[in-house]
Amino acid sequence: MTLTLPHTGLLIDGVWQAAESGRTLAVENPATNEIIADIADGGAIEARRAVEAAGRAQASWASTAPRRRAEILRRAYELVVERTEWFAELMTTEMGKPLDQSRGEVAYGAEFLRWFSEEAVRIGGESALTGDGSTRIVVSKVPVGPVVIITPWNFPLAMGTRKIGPALAAGCTIVFKPAEKTPLTSLALADVLIEAGLPAGVLNLVTTSSPTEVVTPWMSSGIARKVSFTGSTAVGKTVLAQTVPHVMRASLELGGNAAFIVCADADLDQAVQGAMDAKMRNMGEACTAANRLLVDRRVADDFSAALAERMAALRVGNGMDAGVEVGPLIDEAGRSKVDRLVQGAIAQGARTVVGSGSIGGPGYFYSPTVLADVPASCEIATEEIFGPVAPVIPFDSEEEAIRLANATTAGLVGYVFSRDIDRVLNLGEALEVGMVGINAGLVSNPRAPFGGVKQSGLGREGSTVGIDEYLEYKYLAIPRRESPNV
Repeated sequence: MTLTLPHTGLLIDGVWQAAESGRTLAVENPATNEIIADIADGGAIEARRAVEAAGRAQASWASTAPRRRAEILRRAYELVVERTEWFAELMTTEMGKPLDQSRGEVAYGAEFLRWFSEEAVRIGGESALTGDGSTRIVVSKVPVGPVVIITPWNFPLAMGTRKIGPALAAGCTIVFKPAEKTPLTSLALADVLIEAGLPAGVLNLVTTSSPTEVVTPWMSSGIARKVSFTGSTAVGKTVLAQTVPHVMRASLELGGNAAFIVCADADLDQAVQGAMDAKMRNMGEACTAANRLLVDRRVADDFSAALAERMAALRVGNGMDAGVEVGPLIDEAGRSKVDRLVQGAIAQGARTVVGSGSIGGPGYFYSPTVLADVPASCEIATEEIFGPVAPVIPFDSEEEAIRLANATTAGLVGYVFSRDIDRVLNLGEALEVGMVGINAGLVSNPRAPFGGVKQSGLGREGSTVGIDEYLEYKYLAIPRRESPNV
């Protein structure tokens, strides 16, 4: 099969172009180690041009009728859906996830374009009188201004649409840096948005092998008024620090360390299925992945055995091949980290129920793994695994489960499984997270506010509140003349 590539240049002010330096960036297939494409590798010069283009286009785009903005987003949604197979093949080839999962991401990612096309025409305001009746208060919502968007490699379409959709709907122009590991899906999205009618300069995209060389000029430009970033907590803190000199708005979706709590009265079949959903989506390379499986000691062995049986049956291989359920990890560094965490847990007393470690040959494959009797103090319980490894940590009481679950600086998502409605509600309310799956291993939905607490980030994406991250409130005070006597 010959993969059809999108534009591979930099998009600046409506024009696709090469990097002035002539540099290119190789995109690798993590399943085969083959080079898929060489794309433009931008730097500080292109970054400055891009943010200046976004600045010039801001006033015109902000004044574009909401209905027109909505129509462009709706058309982009339709084009993405029509090209589902193309997007899915691009995603699987550059990122590794099985083709069926890529198709699922296309459907999920496209939905943000449709959702925010509908929200574009529902940006509201308020009119009221002051308490003494002397002044009219008129409150409107206006675009924040040019936005810096930085996305990760693990969900290359959905992370783009979840940010670009509301920014465009709100009337903000964009400078966009996709992940250097998976830029092709983002370039394809830009192609679609331009085809859908997006004016020149509204979306500017710079791919680069040196994120600092591009992002730093954007953050220090004084043109950009907001940043939306998804990635690691460490990098997110650096981005947040860069907002200070110009007092920029920030939305940050950072790391997770999700606790997956299984109570003694849980339906174990349902809990195992939930664990498969929460752990194995994207080979475990997701911030919402179940990172610590906290299981009541009375059912821990049965749960571990049942989960291991499911994990052992998974077919590992190139995501483009029929029947494959687990693709490669993104690179050798990611695979080495996973193996280090597993070996560290085993050294501290954990036992392997299933799993054989790294898989040889081309590609960055790792065997689906279940670890039982994992000490809660292990590094694997304190650091995001980002791989197909499920560490089972037994607990003896609900109080202990909550203590263990909340003993982390992360607070993105948690999961609770029990047949008792009061128990799941009490545990869900006690978890220090932004989202909770109740007897369910998947929580992401465009209709729901996605985001966390503590060091898992700032702000929310999706839902009716997602567009507010790109809007400012403007208040007009209008003194009233005395009404004539009638």
